[in-house]
Amino acid sequence: MPNILDKIIIIDVEATCWEGAPPAGMESDIIEIGICLLDVQTGEITDNKGILIKPERSDVSPFCTGLTTISPEMIANEGISFKAACAILRKEYLSQKRVWASFGAYDLKQFQRQCAALGVGFPFGPSHINVKTLFALKNKLRHEEGMAGALKILDIPLKGTHHRGVDDAYNIAKILNRVLID
Repeated sequence: MPNILDKIIIIDVEATCWEGAPPAGMESDIIEIGICLLDVQTGEITDNKGILIKPERSDVSPFCTGLTTISPEMIANEGISFKAACAILRKEYLSQKRVWASFGAYDLKQFQRQCAALGVGFPFGPSHINVKTLFALKNKLRHEEGMAGALKILDIPLKGTHHRGVDDAYNIAKILNRVLID
């Protein structure tokens, strides 16, 4: 049996969003799952990728594209179903057996809501690390910081594009690694 505590799965999702309330009949859908593995012993970050997902209950708005850089065309050309993305997490990342982490509770809650709404099995096991809270506690902060603020406190440059899941997952892994080694 593989050592399932050797690596932590880092997840960051981007979802359909609007300036203001969602349009009538639309629900926020995950459109990108950013993922990577953090080696607990070495701090090495591997298997970093973004899985684009075709939204089933909404459209990618111009506001959403402006925030994430994810366009409807990118989704149409490269996107897969949410169910297929969850299968990739289970098979390629052993997501039901490994500890997983995200920055805040949003990603966990969005997965729970979307899995329930679409009848897709939750792809993760019970062990979740909220890096946002852990970072605030570790650094004795008065309030939780956003990811960019946490990177600034640690004097780590932000890699890539903020609000792209693939890049944010990598940056979150750097924050978690620092928390684990300090």
